[in-house]
Amino acid sequence: MLRKRYLIPAGAPLILLVCHLITALDVPLDLLEGLQQPPTLTHQSPKDYIVDPRENIVIQCEAKGKPTPSFSWTRNGTHFDIDKDARVTMKPNSGTLVIDITGGKVEAYEGVYQCTVRNEHGTAVSNNIIIRQSRSPLWSKERVDPILIQEGNSLILECRPPAGLPPPIIFWMDNYFQRLKQSERVSQGLNGDLYFSNVKTEDTRNDYICYARFNHTQTIQQKQPISVKVLSMDAINETIAAFLNDTEFYSDSPAGERRPTFMIPKGRTSNKLVLRGHVLKLECIAEGLPTPEIHWRKESGELPSKRTFHENFQKTLKIIDVTEADAGLYRCVAKNSLGSIHHIINVTVMASPYWITEPKNLVLAPKETGVLICRANGIPDPSITWLMNGIPIENSPKDLSRKVDGDSIIFSDVQTGSSAVYQCNVSNEFGYLLANAFLNVLAEPPRILTPANQMYQVITNNRALLDCAFFGAPIPKINWFKDDQTSILDGDPYVIHDNGTLEIHVAQKDNNGKYTCIAMNDLGKAENRVQLEVKDPTRIIKQPEYRVVQVAGKVIFECKVKHDPTFTPTIMWLKNNEELPDDERFIVGEDSLTIGEVAEIDEGTYTCIANTSLDKDSASAELTVVAATPTPAIIYDRTDPSTDLELTDESERSIHLTWTPGFDHNSVIEKYIVEYEDGLHEPGVWHYLTEVPGTKSSAHLELSPHVLYSFRVISVNEVGRSQPSYPSRQYQTAPAAPDENPSKVEGAGNEPDNLVITWQTLTGIQSNGPGLQYKVHWRQKDVDDDWTSVTVANVSKYIVSGTQTFVPYEIKVQALNDLGIAPEPSVVVGYSGEDLPMAAPGNVRVRVENSTLAEVHWEPVSPKSVRGHLKGYKIYYWKEGSVFKRSRRHVEKKILTFSGDKTHGKLPGLEPFSLYKLNVRVFNGKGEGPPSPDEQFETPEGVPNAPAFLKILNPMLDSLTLEWGAPSHRNGLLTGYTLKYQPINNTHELGPLVKIIIPANETNWTLKNLNYSTRYKFYLNAQTSKGPGNIITEEAVTIMDEARINQPAEDADKAMASRQVDIATQGWFIGLMCAIALLILVLLIFCFIKRNKGGKYPVKEKEDAHPDPEIQPMKDDDGTFGEYRSLESDTEDHKPLKGSRTPSNGTVKKEDSDDSLVDYGEGGDGQFNEDGSFIGQYSGKKEKEPAEGNESSEAPSPVNAMNSFV
Repeated sequence: MLRKRYLIPAGAPLILLVCHLITALDVPLDLLEGLQQPPTLTHQSPKDYIVDPRENIVIQCEAKGKPTPSFSWTRNGTHFDIDKDARVTMKPNSGTLVIDITGGKVEAYEGVYQCTVRNEHGTAVSNNIIIRQSRSPLWSKERVDPILIQEGNSLILECRPPAGLPPPIIFWMDNYFQRLKQSERVSQGLNGDLYFSNVKTEDTRNDYICYARFNHTQTIQQKQPISVKVLSMDAINETIAAFLNDTEFYSDSPAGERRPTFMIPKGRTSNKLVLRGHVLKLECIAEGLPTPEIHWRKESGELPSKRTFHENFQKTLKIIDVTEADAGLYRCVAKNSLGSIHHIINVTVMASPYWITEPKNLVLAPKETGVLICRANGIPDPSITWLMNGIPIENSPKDLSRKVDGDSIIFSDVQTGSSAVYQCNVSNEFGYLLANAFLNVLAEPPRILTPANQMYQVITNNRALLDCAFFGAPIPKINWFKDDQTSILDGDPYVIHDNGTLEIHVAQKDNNGKYTCIAMNDLGKAENRVQLEVKDPTRIIKQPEYRVVQVAGKVIFECKVKHDPTFTPTIMWLKNNEELPDDERFIVGEDSLTIGEVAEIDEGTYTCIANTSLDKDSASAELTVVAATPTPAIIYDRTDPSTDLELTDESERSIHLTWTPGFDHNSVIEKYIVEYEDGLHEPGVWHYLTEVPGTKSSAHLELSPHVLYSFRVISVNEVGRSQPSYPSRQYQTAPAAPDENPSKVEGAGNEPDNLVITWQTLTGIQSNGPGLQYKVHWRQKDVDDDWTSVTVANVSKYIVSGTQTFVPYEIKVQALNDLGIAPEPSVVVGYSGEDLPMAAPGNVRVRVENSTLAEVHWEPVSPKSVRGHLKGYKIYYWKEGSVFKRSRRHVEKKILTFSGDKTHGKLPGLEPFSLYKLNVRVFNGKGEGPPSPDEQFETPEGVPNAPAFLKILNPMLDSLTLEWGAPSHRNGLLTGYTLKYQPINNTHELGPLVKIIIPANETNWTLKNLNYSTRYKFYLNAQTSKGPGNIITEEAVTIMDEARINQPAEDADKAMASRQVDIATQGWFIGLMCAIALLILVLLIFCFIKRNKGGKYPVKEKEDAHPDPEIQPMKDDDGTFGEYRSLESDTEDHKPLKGSRTPSNGTVKKEDSDDSLVDYGEGGDGQFNEDGSFIGQYSGKKEKEPAEGNESSEAPSPVNAMNSFV
């Protein structure tokens, strides 16, 4: 692995030499075959090795090196000849010893062992390994007497286990191998004894047994059982009375209540020594009645919260991974209702040596320089001894390239053959450290160890690491290239690490591609190519949502996933973080989970997990199952406001807020919104700060300096937002320098000689402290000028006067307050004020494309003459008049604007056959420049507009006259008019079309030989050489008779209007015809009535004698005009007319009128009266009306109209 390398300049002093050193390079022997290397220990047994006497002794010593090293051992400081002991063997290609103790004694092999590893490049040595046999001695025989004790007294049951190697684990059990229950009153001490702060009668038993477990030998030994009998006062009084005949010798209460006293430790103070990195255990056990409580504290500071534990019912204080800071005085306090007592323990922390800088293997090329550093610490300070190949360095051969300087060995200008293994021994009274580090002098060209053409895949916005493991001496330099680029990848977003790895902080799609790693040193170069693919992240875009469903209902959880198209994600569902039940009711779809026939056991949290080979995403939702018909009905409402807002863990930039949630009204709280009020800058205004999930009731809040905070919480459920909670107490943060600078910094002058610098000021909460000001910096861009600056108050604008016109300036605005300045601001570019452009566009040319469109070209002005931001060009154009006639009225100019640096534009909407002028002007933000010289152009002829009007004059039977006005816009020279006309009949069908060409100087025309009383449609348009123009149309009717010819001229217009409408369709005419028909009908009815009153006939007498009850008056529904009745019939109770009656169904019954002649009239249109006269049948059928649509051009007469009506 490559480490950072530094070079030492020639002649530099020693202090500089130490600061510029080459650190270790690990030689990868498994990858670089044949590479020479001194031996390196890879594994060895621990310094203190306790062996099990039932197993063989295995002392490990493994190493690597080239050539393969040899191994040897010393025992108790002298050579250990393994060939002379048949029980001892060494593993092949290893230095590990295996001692067979079958049938032998382990004690014979106890001692201090050390392994030595050699090859031609050096010698490495192991630690001193102390071999000791584990021991589990038996308990010494002793007589254990039963213990009688009064209730309430304290008691210690001693264990005193045998000293084993390692020490045994102690615990107390009964005859049934059940651990004895311990409590604040009864507990086991660190020494194994069992302590009773006070005894009770329930403590009476005869099987208190202390057990010692020896883990190495896997044996458990036990002490003789101890019998304890606790006597109450009644039992004691009975015993005394039997001897003294006194029933009240003792009190009837247990041993009296008393203040605590310590059972262990003894005295007021004690001392404790502990080594750094070990575990510190302090113990205080007190007796008393009531049972005392134990409390701990450190006199000179706080207990380390993350390393401190209270055990054994607070009686033991345990601190793990002890540091020097844990030294000091510790106070334990025992307290009950009658008083308290304390004990002080003075803890001293010592330290066996520990590494600060452990020496590392050093690989150098010839002539290079490097250093081995062996830096350690300890209490007391350790001493450092250097060895070379296992021999004290002062006794080793002299080497001018090597210099020992305390904890360092400095090598300079090394030569081939200087390779060796150096040992650093650091020791004090509590232990030692031994480290081997070799110096290996090599000359090797670069080698790339990473496999070629390796593919790396990473998710967008994640870190990408492209490996380039390498080796070489001298240490090669690493460069990276992308694709076919020749530039070295270095700097944001790329970082090349010392081990050759190329890091891309935040990988994006444009980082896809092939990358080449090149390693170079003086002896050559090597390269390797890898490929990087940046993939889209896997995201759940439609997450499952909280559901409430009734029993036996159905629920669907959605889980739609968006992923990289080259991946196929695996979708997995979990219930309560476990696999889904094996139940056919659970159906997993492509993007959903469906649960049918929901039961109560289905309640829980359902999680959707989308996995790919690179990433995954998950989302969860709760399922709540309710009864199918809840009684009473569940009422859902907004959550009640939260309460009990508390602030803890206060710091300068953060605080912890907790609260008690309000009642949720049967709707789960989805989230909490935390808002704050700034009492210093915006009192009374609440701002959004953060939000937390509804499952939490606390939030860690990031704060800003110099703000008087108050907080409140709003709960949100499905129904809506709750009312805000009552505000928390106020908390003010300390002021600080600003963290940010103003935003939206801009520079733009409003006059030709100034620069207006503007910015968006910081808010009160962004100011971070009092006295907010801004330091404004500016200097002209691309000019070697110093920054000019000015400090202004809390404003948003500063004006720099006396500037040149429209030149670029670099600008930056920095915030500061009474406590300091903000970070360095970014630089923006602005421009001083603009002035009107000085030049007009040149070489203006016009190309007429057609009669309404022209294209204008011009040459742009020089950028310098614009004197501002070029906004574009404007074309001013106006019509001078027609080609043959100049306009005398006011000329209206039109403007077309073309943005940017365009050099041409088109003018649409021009009038044909017209004379135009135009000019072009450039404009900037200040305004327009001077116009170009006017250019004149003409538009060609076009087609004319429609004639101004078309009138019909003097209509006759067979002729009429048309009059029109010339077109308002002729658009050229008129060549004539085209008149077309055709007749129109009553069905609006068009007849043949007649076309007439009329000279251009005519404005009226008379048409002859027309049909009388006929409607005509006329079409008229003017034309130029370019073609015909728009058409104007009109319609007219020739008159009906000669009498209408001589009507006065002043009535001509009215006659024209009446003749253009069919008379038969006019309302007045239809009304007149109806009145005439009605009058005739009344007269006919009157005649019938008079005639019937002339006398009685046989039929009439018969009818009078036998009236027919079915005969009814004439009605509408029998096809007659029943509403026209005579006055007489109305006064005779509506009797029907005699002699012309029929039954209501239209037939005549013979039995009622046998003498009538009605039967002879069935086949005709009329009937005969009794006197033989014929009348028309007005009560039967109508005359057939003529078919619709067959109108004649002949005017209808009144007679025909009445016949058709009747």
